[in-house]
Order: sequence, then structure tokens, then C-alpha cells
Amino acid sequence: MSAATASVRRRRRLTAGGVLITALYLLPVYWMLATSLKESSDIFATPPQLFPSPISLTSYTETVVNHAGIGRGLLNSTVIAAGTTVVTLAVAVPAAYALARLRVRFVALLILLFLVVQMVPAVNLALPMFVIFSRADLVNSYAGLILANCSLAIPLAITILRPYFLSVPGEVIEAAKIDGCTTWTAFLRVALPVSVPGLITVAVISFLGAWGEFVFGLALASDEGMQPITVVLAGLTNSFGTRWNDLMAVSVVVALPIIVVFVFLQRYIVGGLTAGATKS
Repeated sequence: MSAATASVRRRRRLTAGGVLITALYLLPVYWMLATSLKESSDIFATPPQLFPSPISLTSYTETVVNHAGIGRGLLNSTVIAAGTTVVTLAVAVPAAYALARLRVRFVALLILLFLVVQMVPAVNLALPMFVIFSRADLVNSYAGLILANCSLAIPLAITILRPYFLSVPGEVIEAAKIDGCTTWTAFLRVALPVSVPGLITVAVISFLGAWGEFVFGLALASDEGMQPITVVLAGLTNSFGTRWNDLMAVSVVVALPIIVVFVFLQRYIVGGLTAGATKS
């Protein structure tokens, strides 16, 4: 057997393995979609129906469209996720540039603290935040939920963006200053355009992290009108039973933004994370 034939067979085995692993990962997603299109009587059929027949859109029309709480939850999650993304970028971008380019003492210690923050579970932060936000009248408000999400998003964003700004040659920054740029304009005209992949990565991670956040929404939004969709989704399960087709229909709608973002921006996300990780 020639080396070329062995290489082809090896590639085929790797491809088959990749397809199998992908199928295993996508099986829960397919089952969620299939369940959302079934009638209640077909969900627990024996043997299980692999394909919904007949296809029913009742769960989408009655629960997703006509349920006022679902629409409000989606709106709340959109506002919170968008606000978290904007605030995170506004704070993390100049902070990361300062840690990369300015002579700041204890930079390594600060980066270590940012990494440690990522290991703190959100549930450990929820109670102290509730006490502080109650005194500041930020409970049951968009501002409070956005600030809570930013407490985890900003350290991660700084950690990702700093290597991008370090990759910009110092000679280029100095040349821009010689041409009349201040530190701020050199940052805007030179360093920022080079770091666009990192900015997209941070924006996506911040948005999706806030979109899927549950603990802060549960602890800081007792008012049903302010609860994000993740908390509303959990409310569809109760001690009197769960309508699984309705629950899966809402889950499909909640997962759609995540799927769309990854389909269209996966090249920037993967490239942004790997590039930022290899620059020093």
C-alpha cells in the first residue's frame, strides 16, 4: 500500500470520526426542534417518533407568539445583552490598550486577577450584588442587570484584547505620534483598526454570555416584567407538569440568535481567540 493511499484512508477515517462527533453534538438540538413540532400526545409515544408526524406549529403560535411573557422576556434579554456588549467594549477596549501600551505597574498581577474572576461562579456574586444594588435602587432595572453581566464580561474582554494591542509594533505608534497624533488619536487610527477581529470576538462573547445568563436574572429581577428570557423559560416548568413541546418551542427561539451568530461570525470568533492567544 502506497503512502498516498494510506494518507487518503487516514483522512477518510478522520472525516468519518468528525461527522460522527458532530452528529452526536447536534442530536440534542435536533431532538429539541423535533419535540417542538409534535403534539403533546406524540411526545411520549413508544417507540419514540424520530420525525414529527404530523408536524404541529401549535406550540409556536400559542406559546411563543401569543404568550405575553415570552415576548417581554425576549425584549428584556435583547436590551440586556446589547447593553452589556456596548458597556463592555466601551470599558475594555481603552483599558486593554492602556495595559498593553502604557507603563502600568503590576500588569501581570492585574491580568492574573482578571483570570481569577472568570473562575468565580455567578451564584457567588449574585447575593452581594443584590444587597448592593438594593441600596442603589438598581434591582429590577436594566442598568443593574447590565452592570452585573459586565462584571464578568469586562475582565474576559480585557484579557482577550490586550494581546492584540501588544501585537501593534511600538514603532508604528511612535511614528503616528511624530506625525502629530496624540496617544488617543494613535489608538483610534492605528491600534484600533488592527484589532477589529478581537473586537468582534469580544462583542460576540459578551452578547451571548449576557443572552444566556440565568443567575443574575433570577436574583436581580424579581419583577416578571424585567426578567430575561432564560428566567421566563425556567418558569415554564412547574410541579404540576411540563408541556415539553411548548418548552422546546421557546428553547428553539432562544437558541436561534446563538446559532445565527456562530454561523455568520464563526470565522471571526475562532480567528480572534486563536490570534489573541498566540500574540505576546
